[in-house]
Amino acid sequence: MVIRLEQPSDYREVENLTREAFWNVYAPGCVEHYVLNQYRGNPDFLPELDFVLEEDGRIIGHVMFSKAEIIKEDGSVFPAWTFGPISILPEYKRKGYGLKLLQYALGKAREMGVGVICMEGNIDFYKHAGFVLASSLNIHYHAEPKEAEVPYFLAQELIPGYLNGVEGTYHTPKGYYVAFENKDDFEAYEATFPYKEKKQQAGQLTN
Repeated sequence: MVIRLEQPSDYREVENLTREAFWNVYAPGCVEHYVLNQYRGNPDFLPELDFVLEEDGRIIGHVMFSKAEIIKEDGSVFPAWTFGPISILPEYKRKGYGLKLLQYALGKAREMGVGVICMEGNIDFYKHAGFVLASSLNIHYHAEPKEAEVPYFLAQELIPGYLNGVEGTYHTPKGYYVAFENKDDFEAYEATFPYKEKKQQAGQLTN
């Protein structure tokens, strides 16, 4: 197993990997590969934390990180970071690759001085990488009531004490909504990939 920085020559392969990993998971089809495609030119994108995982010379996993922000109670902006999409090819899922990739990337983020990671995800998985409910750290989610304990909104201090005295609301970076804000461009991009059937199935998110 090799974890290394993504190279421009990897882009299309990684986008296809991401499409395979997320297809019909959270919704019919997926948009995560387009988010990745567009994010590489976003000023919030962190190329130093853009990693691929190889097994036997084949790219089977990928993760990217982005700058984010927490709006404090007084209206000031406090620096935060997020990650995702994190992708593992379907045939390699549930074998520990995703956790190894994430733990490696979080270690590199810590070395860079990243203080806190906020993200949306399943606590049953991400607790193994050190994440807790963000509400326990006094960080609230922009799309839910302030007093809510949001089960899918997670955080981790990479620098102990980074959030001491901080309370505020996390806002998902705008770049994550690019497929919904530019639907025609997304559809044109999606058309460059082989056809895959979109399916409504159990466990998908609902609006």
